[in-house]
Amino acid sequence: MQIIIVTGLSGSGKSIVLRVLEDSSFYCIDNLPATLLPHISQHLNAIHHSKIAISIDSRSAALEALPQAIESLKADGNQVQVLFLESAVETLVKRFSETRRKHPLSNENTTLAESISRERDLLAGVVALGHHIDTSNLSANTLRNHVRELISSLQVSSEKAHPNKGLVLLFTSFGFKNGIPLDADFVFDIRSLPNPHYDPILKTLTGKDAAVQMFLANQPAAIEMLADIQHYIQKWLPSFNADNRSYLTVAIGCTGGQHRSVYFVEQLSLYFKQQKHQVIIRHRELD
Repeated sequence: MQIIIVTGLSGSGKSIVLRVLEDSSFYCIDNLPATLLPHISQHLNAIHHSKIAISIDSRSAALEALPQAIESLKADGNQVQVLFLESAVETLVKRFSETRRKHPLSNENTTLAESISRERDLLAGVVALGHHIDTSNLSANTLRNHVRELISSLQVSSEKAHPNKGLVLLFTSFGFKNGIPLDADFVFDIRSLPNPHYDPILKTLTGKDAAVQMFLANQPAAIEMLADIQHYIQKWLPSFNADNRSYLTVAIGCTGGQHRSVYFVEQLSLYFKQQKHQVIIRHRELD
């Protein structure tokens, strides 16, 4: 049975993710106590549900039991993935203020920011269990598309036999001026490379355009740095595979996230696809 557990900070988009999963034929349950995970999965399996999605957040009873419950599910032969959603504090404060929703941990003695901080502490033991999705700069529609990509990659992983089954490489470009992605496992800073932004002809283009690609492909420093990053990822991928990771998120950052980082992500994705890895591409600033 395929089980996706959706968890993370309130206001980061768990409800949106759960609705996408429901539209993708998952049987969805919201805010289930962690201790009931093995029991509910056995029940749903008995009545022939092969795909279930369960939302567990800071309100869940016995949250500390979640890691053990996940191991129990895996021991029973289930395919289990955890999606952890988070956002920057400033983004969450803005979302709660705009929707006039009350934070689930708020009371008359705490501010909204303090409630968010407390929730982050409560979920600290859950953070390392699964794949992170930073929704700070994502619209609801972009988040839906990202989740559909993830679902598709999980389906390919379970159905398609190839030498790198199980680990999905997610490459994302970003601009440092808008902050580092919270969901990145690795962050590479390429701001020291020549910047196409200062060429009037290239300024309005992106790293997807041939002229920008040609400009960077003719820069010795860019060629060398790209090869170094490529070699580093290639060298350490086996250790992440051995750790039973479902995703590895590699973030490449330049100043604005339009030219250099986009070009690097496109080139790295092409290389690892040729190596028969499962790859997802995101360009945060372009999206």
